[in-house]
Amino acid sequence: MKQLLAILALSILVPVVPAADPTYWEDIRPILRRNCTVCHNERKLDDVEVSGGLALNTFELLKKKRKSNVLTEKAENSLLYTLLVTKNVKRRMPLDAEPMTAEDIATIKKWIDTGAAEGTKPKDVSPVATTTARARRKLDVSFGTKLLMNKKPVEMVLPIGPLPPVAATTFSPDGKYLAVGTYGRVTVWDLATAKVSHTLTNVLAAVNDIKFSPDGSLLAVSGGQPSVRGDLRLFSTKDWKLVHNLGGHLDVVSGMSFSPDGKQLASASFDKTVRLWTVADGKLVHSFTGHSDFVYAVAFSPKGSWYATASKDRTGRVVDALTGKSKLTFSGMEQEVLSVAVRNDGLQVMTSGYEPQLFWWDAATGERLKRQGGHDKGVAEIATDRAGKIVVSAGLDQTVRLWNPQTAAVIRSIPVGSIVYATAIDPAGKRVVAGSTDGRVRVFDVDTARLLATLWAGDTGWLANTQEGYVSTSTDLAVTWKLGPDVATDVKPFAVLNSSANVAKSLAGQKLDEPKLP
Repeated sequence: MKQLLAILALSILVPVVPAADPTYWEDIRPILRRNCTVCHNERKLDDVEVSGGLALNTFELLKKKRKSNVLTEKAENSLLYTLLVTKNVKRRMPLDAEPMTAEDIATIKKWIDTGAAEGTKPKDVSPVATTTARARRKLDVSFGTKLLMNKKPVEMVLPIGPLPPVAATTFSPDGKYLAVGTYGRVTVWDLATAKVSHTLTNVLAAVNDIKFSPDGSLLAVSGGQPSVRGDLRLFSTKDWKLVHNLGGHLDVVSGMSFSPDGKQLASASFDKTVRLWTVADGKLVHSFTGHSDFVYAVAFSPKGSWYATASKDRTGRVVDALTGKSKLTFSGMEQEVLSVAVRNDGLQVMTSGYEPQLFWWDAATGERLKRQGGHDKGVAEIATDRAGKIVVSAGLDQTVRLWNPQTAAVIRSIPVGSIVYATAIDPAGKRVVAGSTDGRVRVFDVDTARLLATLWAGDTGWLANTQEGYVSTSTDLAVTWKLGPDVATDVKPFAVLNSSANVAKSLAGQKLDEPKLP
């Protein structure tokens, strides 16, 4: 029996490596795909802050490494190996994630020491030259208008699909900018010009939340790779350069909240924790571990002394920001809680989730005050305006709804036409946005529910258009005009619609005259 236990122990402690010499395609690439290529791939090569200028997802790209010591004849001299085993956790790869298994490390070591053979390339691997965004086949996406020409509806068609869902939206504190998060991209719109101001792509995988700091000097972006590592970055809005990369979460970062004074940032993660950081130096203050499942969202109180959470474990918490200890629990919900917001007086907390109601809680006692219906399906996100006059909810029933935060009554329901994942209200409380699964952001007037503009941005360009038919686009975007089912052969009449000035007026809430087509 002791011998058997000893053999079993050795089988656990001694890394198992392939009997034959490992090759890239059969043995190494699967390891790299599990651990490394979300950052180290050809799309991220120019974003050195993410990739380090190294792509590992094909053998050809690995051989074209930019650093001469990535692969050497001996693993002990190779960066590919030494960065896996270094004791310096700030340099160890995968960065800000669990260390690679001993078995995988041993396989990589043996592969390097035996000559780093390529092996047989699978037939289903596309050549590197065909993996760029512009080379992939694009699907047509339509942007409709209320404009008629020859009694036929006018619409724009662009070969830009399929579009990734919009997962996050936020206004800058002065209301000038609207930031939009999709997979691997943050687009910052200048609403005064109806044009894209900046684009950030040096983010890791999915973007789940974005927030401007209270003074507007920073933009926080959170996301990451599921079950591998979270991503939390702070960018300066002065030059849009990376200020801090806050590593530590072991799963995606799903939500964030700045403290009212902007000195701290709370981050909620699928690793079941909420982490509190000091913004100035990016240091961890505490890690709250009171939830038993994913933490989806977090929101600071108006004075910054506590923050509220929302979790997959069907509860919300109020956590002391100084000690990191739970003060009380919001319980009794039957499904996952996806979002949380705090009323601007700090007296009540609102939560939402897969139950199609909004819950109002007493922030001091945890007592449920109201459970208010309105949506037909779940609620993905809730947000409040600066003045505390409006609560907005993003519905899985393809609507956004405006609520009175004092009475919990529904003020207005706005149909969107697509499942809404993200929402935000501008600082003046005049505009509300809906980010949807169809890859677009729609900007509505709060008082009238009028659609002011529809926004889209991607790797091929950007577009903003109004119901009247006015459009603002990047110069390299190919637009096809259609009249009903027919493609317009003469595009000259539509030149009058190219007007970023009119789109900007609409975004400012001004009504537009109907355009007169020749």
